[in-house]
Amino acid sequence: MTLINMEEKMSWVYLIIAIVAEVFGTTSMKLSQGLSKLWPSVMIFVFYGLSLVFLTVSLKKIDISVAYAIWSRVRDSYYCSHWYFIV
Repeated sequence: MTLINMEEKMSWVYLIIAIVAEVFGTTSMKLSQGLSKLWPSVMIFVFYGLSLVFLTVSLKKIDISVAYAIWSRVRDSYYCSHWYFIV
């Protein structure tokens, strides 16, 4: 396996991590009850920050249109399958 292939594969891993961090950030938003609980409120910013960092790193090798399409499909699929816990 060459270094280029490894970098491309890691970009996909970074995209998955970004999606998971964004889902955790959204779940933390629900748990914070309108930013009235401290730790879930802090975790919102931590997870969204991590999500943005990993998305930015993944875009070095993945086109933004492809990354966004995958991001939105995976995230929305998760929300649709777990809607009861998020609402």
